[in-house]
Amino acid sequence: MHVLILGGTTEARRLAGLLAAGEVPGARVTSSLAGRVAAPRLPPGEVRIGGFGGADGLADWLRTHAVDLLVDATHPFAGTISFNAAAAAASAGVPLLALRRPGWDPVPGDDWHEAGSLDEAAGLLPGLGRRIFLTTGRMGLAAFAHQDDLWFLVRSVDAPGTPRPARTEVLLDRGPFTLDGERAVLRAHRIDVLVTKDSGGEATAPKLTAARDAGLPVVVVRRPPVPDGVPVVPGPEAATRWIRETYGLGTPPAHDLAAGGLPDTPPDPGPAAAGGPPERPAGGGNPGSHASG
Repeated sequence: MHVLILGGTTEARRLAGLLAAGEVPGARVTSSLAGRVAAPRLPPGEVRIGGFGGADGLADWLRTHAVDLLVDATHPFAGTISFNAAAAAASAGVPLLALRRPGWDPVPGDDWHEAGSLDEAAGLLPGLGRRIFLTTGRMGLAAFAHQDDLWFLVRSVDAPGTPRPARTEVLLDRGPFTLDGERAVLRAHRIDVLVTKDSGGEATAPKLTAARDAGLPVVVVRRPPVPDGVPVVPGPEAATRWIRETYGLGTPPAHDLAAGGLPDTPPDPGPAAAGGPPERPAGGGNPGSHASG
């Protein structure tokens, strides 16, 4: 079966590696990266870089390349591609699975302030502090560009462009980050507010602990929803189990059974799957064979 994975996230690379290693018998994997990072970490298997030209372009690609399953493993905040993926999957008659790492939850001692958007997050800042550690990426800095009275430390993988706040220092770095490292950043730059998206996962979570330990407020931008009707799994291993069960590909390898085995009840593949793996047209493969942020 041909599996197309959208996304250059850690989870997307891990899933590509599992498929390439034979966790799903007979799977061929293609990973699609948006091309927004100058030097992305490439996953195993085939890789394409660049956009599809919207939902119609993605649907055409799915048909042309006989894709049997589309996996949306993009960043939790890559909302546009997720809805394009849902529209394309429905148009092409290809099942869609969303892989989303679980979001973060506050614990005792946290001082969280939730926001529904970057603009809303920016509006909260003047009442919380003056020296802001902005960890929301380089693409949304325009929301903060008007706040000339605040100072921002902006951390991103690649250098941000404009518009951006006038008083900005850029810290180029890539996770995973350590707790000691995050504490050092907060101290060195005298940070009094942290701003983050609810990306989830462990790679960037230490900043939340560091902020809690320092008694700092944290503005957390809520993630957008997954499109209605799309089944969701929390990680790469769960995705491979879902694929094996949904496509009737037999029992998982022994090492996977030791880690928890198949779920008791397979997830509902949702309306994009049209009741299960579709019959492929002639020349299009078969349901049990063929893959920012």
